[in-house]
Amino acid sequence: MAAIVLTRVISRTLLSTSRGIRTKGGHRYYWTPLRKTALKTGRAAFFLGPSALSFLGYEAYLRVQSSAVVHALERDELLEQADYLYSCAETEKLYQLLLEHKDSDDAEFLWRLARASRDLSLLPDMDATRKKQLTYEAFEYAKRALEKDEQCFAAHKWYAVCLSDVGNYEGVKVKIGNSYIIRDHLEKAVELNPKDATSIHILGYWCFAFAELPWYQRKVAAVIFASPPVSTYEEALEFFLKAEEVDPNFYSKNLLMLGKTYLGMNDKEKAILWLKKAKDYPARTLEDKEVHKEAVDLLKKLG
Repeated sequence: MAAIVLTRVISRTLLSTSRGIRTKGGHRYYWTPLRKTALKTGRAAFFLGPSALSFLGYEAYLRVQSSAVVHALERDELLEQADYLYSCAETEKLYQLLLEHKDSDDAEFLWRLARASRDLSLLPDMDATRKKQLTYEAFEYAKRALEKDEQCFAAHKWYAVCLSDVGNYEGVKVKIGNSYIIRDHLEKAVELNPKDATSIHILGYWCFAFAELPWYQRKVAAVIFASPPVSTYEEALEFFLKAEEVDPNFYSKNLLMLGKTYLGMNDKEKAILWLKKAKDYPARTLEDKEVHKEAVDLLKKLG
């Protein structure tokens, strides 16, 4: 980190000393083949010869380039700060930081704001009305992120997640109706970034949900689709194992879902193995604590 900060300080110092021609007093001196002319800053361009105009154009170019680099540094710093707050589970601070950029055209800000809004909505003490507002807000940010950059894997991922969340307020018919759209975006996220374990995990969760879909929801799905979405525990297992292969021990919920999937497949021995891993996972976040509790409860039932 110190090296990164030092590099940025050096970069800024270089930028600040290259923003145009050195000045002495209120004058800048430009040389042309026709004459040497002393000009006060702001004089009309037609007093200058052709070479001076070219030089002024080059100076303007340097200023624009310097401004762009400074802006890029500021953007990268903000994104780095946002990711640090996310890693520390500072949900409220992260949300407030990104909210200042809610009108941004940058997909990298927007999908992070979608994620932060969603995380805030999931806090245990969140008022029901505010929770719903944040859920829809998260979906709007994710949708805008996708509109701004269709090649951003994270925009596809969080669009899928937030669309699923909105379905919880729209009823079973809408939620199931969105299921193919959700899977399409998750698959696109994995296609764009095959090394993103969370996208693969969520695909596994999609398969698990349809593998254990209640009978009455299956009937709703049959009404909506000629070929309703179906999946199996085996397909879900494949994704959960793949996620673990891409990034071992990356997420407590993936360990839990491996245990639950093996339970669904009646493989008690492997279910216990993964549930113990979920139980022993360091509980850094609220979700980790919930996973720990569920794993402990399931292990008790299994004896």
